[in-house]
Amino acid sequence: MVQTPVRPVPLETFLSLPETEPASEYVDGRIIQKPMPQGKHSRLQLDFATVINSVVRPEKVACAFPELRCTFDGISIVPDIAVFIWSRIPTDSDGEIANVFPLAPDWTIEILSPGQRPTRVTKNILRCLRNGAEMGWLMDPEDRAVFVYRAGQEVEIVDEPEAVLPLPMFMAMEYRVEDLFGLLKL
Repeated sequence: MVQTPVRPVPLETFLSLPETEPASEYVDGRIIQKPMPQGKHSRLQLDFATVINSVVRPEKVACAFPELRCTFDGISIVPDIAVFIWSRIPTDSDGEIANVFPLAPDWTIEILSPGQRPTRVTKNILRCLRNGAEMGWLMDPEDRAVFVYRAGQEVEIVDEPEAVLPLPMFMAMEYRVEDLFGLLKL
């Protein structure tokens, strides 16, 4: 659902509005509601965030957050999974995790939903890369493909089941396309 105001809404106004379900994002003065996740999307989001966290959280290397609002560079987006290097996770005055994340994730992951057009999520990934992200992924569950984005490089499409997926430098693991989409099996 796209809500196009007559005049662009200021970012501060958007941030003061109540949250929507599913989340709304603010890009280029427009408020755009994300599509409602369906089964495959939800499963990949939950289980892959768990896989990431099982590798990076015990050693406090990084942390994966599902549906975390990230506000930076005049936009406010909610990647399906936002991964932050541990030292970049914002904290409050008590040393606890902050509620507001005013920066781009180090690794942004989007999962294409049925009928969703990839243009908007691709633009969000590219915006993250321009603002310091090391990597962006766009998963396509229907085609069993992952589009891998890195700053200053061509997009890589990884879709062979046995292909090893490119991961950010801080991820000390090997993961294959078949491992990722195998998460969909019951």
